[in-house]
Amino acid sequence: MAIKIFLSDDHAIVRDGLRRSLQQEEDMEVIGQAKDGLTTIQMVRDLNPDIILMDISMPDINGMDTCREITRDFPNIKVIGLSMHSAKKFVSEMFKAGAAGYLPKNCEYDELSTAIRTVMSGKTYLSPAITDVLVDNFVRTSPEENNSVFYTLTKRERQVLQLMAEGKTTKQIGQSLHISPKTVEAHRLRVMEKLNINNVAQLTKYAIQEGLTSVEI
Repeated sequence: MAIKIFLSDDHAIVRDGLRRSLQQEEDMEVIGQAKDGLTTIQMVRDLNPDIILMDISMPDINGMDTCREITRDFPNIKVIGLSMHSAKKFVSEMFKAGAAGYLPKNCEYDELSTAIRTVMSGKTYLSPAITDVLVDNFVRTSPEENNSVFYTLTKRERQVLQLMAEGKTTKQIGQSLHISPKTVEAHRLRVMEKLNINNVAQLTKYAIQEGLTSVEI
């Protein structure tokens, strides 16, 4: 039976390239794709793939929080991070979120197919290109990691920050998260207080640095 794969990336050209390559494998089948975290979560509930290839910086819900929700609700689904981010905080947070593998986007295709089969066999896959990053994370916790957005802000605060950085209004954020504008404002104020940032431009810069969103969005 073919390995059912779902592609989660905000760049259509990346998804199309992956789909074309993976469809050449006799034991693999791409059953769906999405450009943002929210759509990924919704589609995965219906499609039930074996593997999700997931980017980190995506609209609405970033890859790390998307991975966390999926692996919590669907423990049989394996997530492989496939991202341009290779810094320690991104790799470690993706694994903490439940990912079973992680590769940089500039990896060779053969490595990607190997990673998929490795994860499907029940093992964890980490690209040799970033092995030192994760090993160092177990040996030493840096001040940078302790200041990560995933330590500083709650899940809801991260969601509000990401949507703010993506240019959503208070009303739009409330509608997206199913909360009142007043609650959105309360979260916004707490985010600014915790981060000691008092303007949207700096909040956007912070969100980009932490991988919650990207410059292209």
